[in-house]
Amino acid sequence: MWNKIKPYVISCAFALGVGALSSLLTMGNMDLYSDINQPPLAPPAIIFPIVWTILYILMGISAAIIFTNRSKNRIDADNGLLVYGLSLILNFFWSIIFFNLRAFLFSFIWLIILWGTILATILLYRKVNKPAAYLQIPYLLWVTFAGYLNFSIYLLN
Repeated sequence: MWNKIKPYVISCAFALGVGALSSLLTMGNMDLYSDINQPPLAPPAIIFPIVWTILYILMGISAAIIFTNRSKNRIDADNGLLVYGLSLILNFFWSIIFFNLRAFLFSFIWLIILWGTILATILLYRKVNKPAAYLQIPYLLWVTFAGYLNFSIYLLN
């Protein structure tokens, strides 16, 4: 039983760990969100950790599905996991660029690159396991919404 769930536990823990570490490194600057001019549709700050926790779990499950199904399409699975790893790195640094450096335009450009890696992950995962690809869609949608917020914050501030 443990051998079947082990990849899922490790993958979810890894994704959640990336998010937690990023949060720890930006914790001292999170007041920025309430101090800046916010666009319409900007959610309250409490929404972000809830949504990100759910997204990291979905991302972890998705990556574990691909990892456990690598034998079906090894090249696309490995490339998908590599691009997913890149998206986690980009995701990690976005918070630091936005909150710590307050580089709103640069963080928006960074977010566009992140968005591209998420789309590439979905397309590669889809060749291996469609449900795993679909689990990445909420991540893509949230980063799209984050792009709207990020660019609007750049314009308003």
